[in-house]
Amino acid sequence: MSFWERIFGNEVLISAVAGWTVAQVLKTLIDFLLNRNFSPERLVGSGGMPSSHSATVCALTAGAAIRYGVESFEFAISFILASVVMYDAIGVRQETGKQAKLLNLIMEQDLFHLDNEQFQKRLKEFVGHTPLQVFAGAVLGILVAFLMHMELF
Repeated sequence: MSFWERIFGNEVLISAVAGWTVAQVLKTLIDFLLNRNFSPERLVGSGGMPSSHSATVCALTAGAAIRYGVESFEFAISFILASVVMYDAIGVRQETGKQAKLLNLIMEQDLFHLDNEQFQKRLKEFVGHTPLQVFAGAVLGILVAFLMHMELF
């Protein structure tokens, strides 16, 4: 069996990648419906509804549970990783987004007359998630893993 056959035959990995892909597409569609403007950055960007980080790690965790069982070390590692990623998305990354928004407002006021090109670029505000966005991503990831399992096996 070739390297690529083994990679594409790894249903846990494919579940995680599918979870991320579905979340990014949904995030882009939701953003388009709300803003009536297509933003290609949403296809790969972070932040927004649903959380693609949560969808990815929950699809990975659910895939590991389905394939190896909840008593396996694969599930244990995936579960801890998912917990850390989702906690970080709600906590640290959400606060980073709030700080970026505030700094952008300050820079727009031109209080400091910054001429440096680096300081003229807006900071990325969509980096974190609300608890609802993380929950939606988690549910989406679990559903994707179960649907992938049903389709593949």
